[in-house]
Amino acid sequence: MKKLPVCLALILSALLACCQRPEEAVPPSSLLPKEKMVQLLVELHLNESRVEAAHLRADSSQALFNQLQKDMLWRHEVTDSAFWQSYRYYAVHNKDLDELYGIVLDSLAMRKAQLQH
Repeated sequence: MKKLPVCLALILSALLACCQRPEEAVPPSSLLPKEKMVQLLVELHLNESRVEAAHLRADSSQALFNQLQKDMLWRHEVTDSAFWQSYRYYAVHNKDLDELYGIVLDSLAMRKAQLQH
């Protein structure tokens, strides 16, 4: 009898996944271009590294990261909602997010190589 709720949950999640197919997702009106998303994601991950390197307490780290993210979005003239809506849209389109993160990883690897020389 315990298997019944698990089976129903699996069937329900499969049905929901079918209803939210990536090719049917409507892009948000404020969708950021891939190039802009790459810039923001690279900077976001660099900020995360800076915060980790600071060795602060968890609450201070979170506050610093939030401020760095806010400053980053302000400098790029992007709203928080536009960034997260675009991120969610690209995440629904797995191949798009994979492509974005491939470029992000290459950019971060290039920066690391430049710093080591």
